[in-house]
Amino acid sequence: MSDVLAQRAEIEEQIAGLTLPATLERVVGERADEPAYSDKVGVDGPGWRTVTWGDYHEQVLDVAAALLDRGVRRGDTLAIMAASRIEHVVVDMAAVHAGATPMSIYATLAPEQVLFVAGHSEPTVVLLEGADQLRRWGPALDASGSIHTVVLLDETVVPDGEKYVAWSDLVERGRTARSTDPTAVAEAAAAVRPDDAVTILYTSGTTGHPKGVVLTHRNVLFEAHSSLRTAAPEGELVWVSYLPLAHIAERLLGMYVPQVMGGHAHLVADPSQLVGALAEVHPTRFFGVPRVWEKIQTALSARLAAEPDEERRAAVAEAMATGLEHVEAQEYGRAPSPELTARFEVVDELALTPMRALLGLDRVEWATSAAAPMPLETARFFAGLGMRIYDVYGMTETTAAVTAGGPEQFRLGTVGKPLAGIEVTLAEDGEILARGPVATPGYFRQDEATAALIDADGWVHTGDIGALDDDGFLRVVDRKKEMIITSSGKNVAPSNIENLLKESPVVGHALVFGEGRPYCVAVLTLDGEVVPVVAQQLGIEASSLAELAQHPQIVAMAQAAVDSANARLSRPEQIKAFELLPVEWTAESEELTPTLKLKRRVVHQKYADVLDRLYAPVGER
Repeated sequence: MSDVLAQRAEIEEQIAGLTLPATLERVVGERADEPAYSDKVGVDGPGWRTVTWGDYHEQVLDVAAALLDRGVRRGDTLAIMAASRIEHVVVDMAAVHAGATPMSIYATLAPEQVLFVAGHSEPTVVLLEGADQLRRWGPALDASGSIHTVVLLDETVVPDGEKYVAWSDLVERGRTARSTDPTAVAEAAAAVRPDDAVTILYTSGTTGHPKGVVLTHRNVLFEAHSSLRTAAPEGELVWVSYLPLAHIAERLLGMYVPQVMGGHAHLVADPSQLVGALAEVHPTRFFGVPRVWEKIQTALSARLAAEPDEERRAAVAEAMATGLEHVEAQEYGRAPSPELTARFEVVDELALTPMRALLGLDRVEWATSAAAPMPLETARFFAGLGMRIYDVYGMTETTAAVTAGGPEQFRLGTVGKPLAGIEVTLAEDGEILARGPVATPGYFRQDEATAALIDADGWVHTGDIGALDDDGFLRVVDRKKEMIITSSGKNVAPSNIENLLKESPVVGHALVFGEGRPYCVAVLTLDGEVVPVVAQQLGIEASSLAELAQHPQIVAMAQAAVDSANARLSRPEQIKAFELLPVEWTAESEELTPTLKLKRRVVHQKYADVLDRLYAPVGER
C-alpha cells in the first residue's frame, strides 16, 4: 500500500495545477511545426488531410473565441455528434478553452435516446456532421430550451434560422472575435481548474437511459501519466484512431495523450476503413478491441491456410512457434535467453516482420486490447507474430484503465496489474473494486447512481467479476450481472464460452444463454467477410448470408465450432443446442455497442422465440 500511495503522490506532484489547455500549450511550444492530427475528409485514395500542432492550436483558439462570442459561458455543455475528424477534436478542445464541457455523443443513438441526453445535459451548443445527425437531433432541437447554436460541418444542409451556423462561418467569426478581443480566450482558459469537468461521456447502456460520466482534467492527466509509466513507450507516437470519440479509450489515447506528450493521430471516420489506414500509416502503437484483433487473426489465418506450398506453410508455422516461445519468455518481466533471442531475431527478419508488414503493424512497439475479455487463443496467435498485446482493464467511470500489462508486468490471459497509484481489490463476491485519482467524481445529475457506483471508502464498484493470481495479475471472468446461474445452481461465465465459439473463422458473434434453465444454449451469427470466401472455396452457391446459414456444409462447420468448444468446457458450461441465425449483428442493428461489444439484453429480447425454441424437445425445434 505504501508503494501505491508513494506512486500516487509522485504523479499528483507532476500534474499539480495542470489542465488540458496548459499541457496543449506546452506541446505546441515544443512541436508547433510537427503533424498533430490527420483525417481522410475530402481525400480520395491514399493521402491525408493534416494539421500541425501550431495550426491545430490556432483553430482551437479561433473556435473558442467564436463560442464565447455566441454566448457560451463557463459550465455550459456542448454536444458533438460527428465522425472522428479534425473538426471534432478542434471543437472539443475549443469548448474546454472556453470553460465549457464537451460531450461526444455516439452517432448510433436513436432520436428518442438523443432526446433524453439533450434534455438531461441541456447543451447550449450542438455540433453535427450532416443530414443524418440533424435528423437524429430533430426532436431534441425542437424540444430544447437550452440550445442556442447548432453548428453544421456539412454546409449544404444548414437550415434557415439564426441558431444554425456553418462551420466555416463559425471559424471566421472566431478569427474576427480574436482580433477584436485578443485576451478573452486566454482569460477563459486560465480560469479552468484541474477539478473542472473536461468531458461528460454518456455510456451506451443496453437497458434504461444512459448515464453521463463526468471526468475531470485531473482524472485524465493522472490516467495519462500513470498508464504511460506502465506502457513504457519508446519513440514517437503515431496513432490510428478509429473508434468513436465517445469511447473513453479512444478519447484518452487519440485525443488526450497526444495533447500531453505530443504525437500524430490519424482519425478514421469509418472503422471499416481501418485495414487500409493501417497499411498507409504503419502506426507505432495500436489499440484494438477484441473483435478487431479477432478479425485480423481470421483474415491472416485464411491467407496462411491458402498457401499452396506445404514447405512454406510449415516454415511459417515453425517461425510462429518461435515467436510465441519468445513472447512467453517475456512474461512476468523476464528476459528471454540469448539462444532464444537469436533464434527469434532470425525468424522475425525472415518471416514475422513481413507478415506484420502485410497488416500494417510492423512498426508497432506497443499494442493493447480492452473493452471486453481478449480470447487467449487470439493473444497467442499474435504472440506467434512476435507481438505482445497488453490487455488492459477499466471503464469509463475510471477514466479508462486501472490495470494493464506492460514490459515489466505482462502475462498472457490476464489484464496485467494495477497502474501506478491505483488500488485494485476484490470484494467478497469477486467483484473488482478500484480506487484512486482516476475515479469519476460521479454521474452527471444522478446522485443515486453515483452512490451505487462509489462506496463510502471511495471504491468504484465495477460490476465485473475477477480473479487475482499469486503474482498479482488480474483476470476478468465476466460481468457480474451477466453471469449465468443455471437451474441446478451452477455459475457459468458466458463470455469465456463465446470466445471459444468464435475461434471458428465462420462464427462472427455468439451469445450463450442459460439463466434459470437446465443447460446452456447458444445463438450464432456468421462472419460476413469470411463465410462467403469459404463458401466459394467449397463450391457453394448462395446469394446471401441467410442462404449460407441454412446450407448443410456451413451448419456443419458451426456444429464443429460448438463441438470444439464443448470439448474444453465443463459439463455445466457445454452448449446443448444452438441456432445459426440468418443475419449479421452490428451497432446499427442494435445487437452490438459502437465498440462491438454484445448487448445481451437486446439479443435476449429480439431472439426470445429462438431461445425458447432451443429448450423445446428435439423433435419440436
